[in-house]
Amino acid sequence: MKRFCLLLLVLMAFTASAQNAIPPMLQGVDIEQRLNSQVPLDLEFVNETGKTIVLNDLMNGKPVILTLVYYECPMLCTQVLNGLISSLKPLTFTPGNEFNIITVSFDPGETPALAVKKKAVYLKEYGRPKVGKGWHFLTGKEKSIAKLTESVGFQYQYDAKIDQYAHGSAIMILTPKGKVSRYFYGIEYSSRDLRFALVESSDNKIGTIADKILLYCFHYDPSQGKYSATAMNLIRLGGVITVLCLGAFILNMRRKDRASIHV
Repeated sequence: MKRFCLLLLVLMAFTASAQNAIPPMLQGVDIEQRLNSQVPLDLEFVNETGKTIVLNDLMNGKPVILTLVYYECPMLCTQVLNGLISSLKPLTFTPGNEFNIITVSFDPGETPALAVKKKAVYLKEYGRPKVGKGWHFLTGKEKSIAKLTESVGFQYQYDAKIDQYAHGSAIMILTPKGKVSRYFYGIEYSSRDLRFALVESSDNKIGTIADKILLYCFHYDPSQGKYSATAMNLIRLGGVITVLCLGAFILNMRRKDRASIHV
């Protein structure tokens, strides 16, 4: 019992030490998964043209990729948007058609002038016509920003000394009704996983039969923010295919037998 208590004290001390080792600037910085959380779609923001809108105006009955960045970020936010572009390019899906993208600055001091410049850079990099109608770059007031970031679990800190934000990196997928359905962490996102997430989030209104079959074989792992093969589903799918092939074979043999009888 004494050894157990000693071990417990050591573990508690190690945990406290680990927490204290986190720089003050990074304490409270996190992206907490809030799957199925409702994003307040009545929040007001300003788009890149300077027009005041509410988030619901940008949904249009489609799933949404939400990115939270700030436009003057010296490093990480740029990497997030670069990673998104890289994952989108191989897809046949296009913003404005099968889905929309909403990029929101969480810096209340940023303006539509910055947003329009950032949008121009990424539309050029994307290189597809008419993408601009489905990719929106927003700025807003602190109150709206706080409610949006809170709803998706995006926690960040501002350091006035260096005029920069400490924050994590991730993109979120929203359903057409504004509920959080998926998180993808880091700065690189699998094109396949992104396509899966968009198909799932739209209740399979977009995508192909192949997408639906593949979705049956994969499942989303919230702890890793990616899709992984599901062994049991793969076995079941193999069994279904085997039965279908066997049925087709039997049907074909019966037709041949009938044809030979008539001859």
